[in-house]
Amino acid sequence: MKIVLAYSGGLDTSVILHWLQKEYKAEVITYTANVGQDQSEVANASLTALKYGATEAVVEDLRQAFVTECIFPALAANAVYESYYLMGTSLARPVTARGLVRTAEKYGATAIAHGSTGKGNDQVRFEMAAYALKPDIKIIAPWREWQYKGRSDLIAYARQYGIEMPSAPKPEYSMDANLMHISYEGGVLEDPWADPPQGMFQMTVDPEQAPDQPEIITIGFKKGLPVSINNQEYEAVELILELNRIAGKHGIGRVDVVENRFLGMKSRGVYETPGVTLLHHAHKAVESITLDREVHHLRDEITPRYSEMAYNGLWYSPEREALQAFLDHIQERVNGEARLKLYKGSVAIAGRRSFTHTLYDHAISTFEADDVFNQSDATGFIRLRALRLRTLGMKRISEGE
Repeated sequence: MKIVLAYSGGLDTSVILHWLQKEYKAEVITYTANVGQDQSEVANASLTALKYGATEAVVEDLRQAFVTECIFPALAANAVYESYYLMGTSLARPVTARGLVRTAEKYGATAIAHGSTGKGNDQVRFEMAAYALKPDIKIIAPWREWQYKGRSDLIAYARQYGIEMPSAPKPEYSMDANLMHISYEGGVLEDPWADPPQGMFQMTVDPEQAPDQPEIITIGFKKGLPVSINNQEYEAVELILELNRIAGKHGIGRVDVVENRFLGMKSRGVYETPGVTLLHHAHKAVESITLDREVHHLRDEITPRYSEMAYNGLWYSPEREALQAFLDHIQERVNGEARLKLYKGSVAIAGRRSFTHTLYDHAISTFEADDVFNQSDATGFIRLRALRLRTLGMKRISEGE
């Protein structure tokens, strides 16, 4: 039997690597997706995997796919889960799951395995995506099979079988990092009243320590896709990296939420998403002058549904793909640029414009004298719009209300 294991190189997946060989008598191929996490972790993963018995150690750079196939499509929806979470973890899972499935097909493996726990969302995301792409794939989730309950059990297992543990002290919370964000949860963060520990954040400075002078930047869009910063064009990955740098130094992108997991429980998560926070604000600003009102409002109605689909692991579902086709279509008109003011953790829109597709007409919108808009036309419009209210009002008065 051959199994492809999603492998980070940490304690959990190293124990799983050994456990799969012992319990399943399997040949294990590890798969490490580079989605922008710590590059030393990516570099060391294959060496660690081969050291502990993997027959092959595959490392694949998915950063371009992550940005263009997941981050930018979600940006078209202005996707945000429960008002705050930009879903940096959720959006990285579809391309990772696809990589696992493709690796299984390449090496003739009949199963894939992952280290997600039975309480979390990631087990759903990995498995829903895998089943959509390869319906007959077998999935092994050791945390749902073995008797081990937590990290102390895994440490004992590692000591028993000579698996080296990280020498650096482990923080009192778990982390998941990629090009888009870092998430922090568990440990001391499980108390929703407790402040995040000092020194926890890695992508953003403390807003109180950010520069005392604001910074103005301009982000340009073509067909809804971000293409430039301050009139300089960037490739997709480099654009995210540069925005992470700019926003990070101003302490932008931190959120602390209690969210509703797909399995039904509430969970406290702390996130920092610097660059995509800027994109989220800038994109909405350009849309405000380029999208027709009813199209804009219709898109806003489906945004929560789209966000739930991404969060709940339904990226490869027909409903998400159908919504994406609509969203991509309306982005054809989203051409322009937004000017942002960055200051101590905050983002303010300082301007927006489009040279080709603006629907903002100063001649109509002005409060000064104009030759375009006949203000008396509003009388009939309002009376017609108020017809049902007037009818109801008269009925209520006649009934003595």
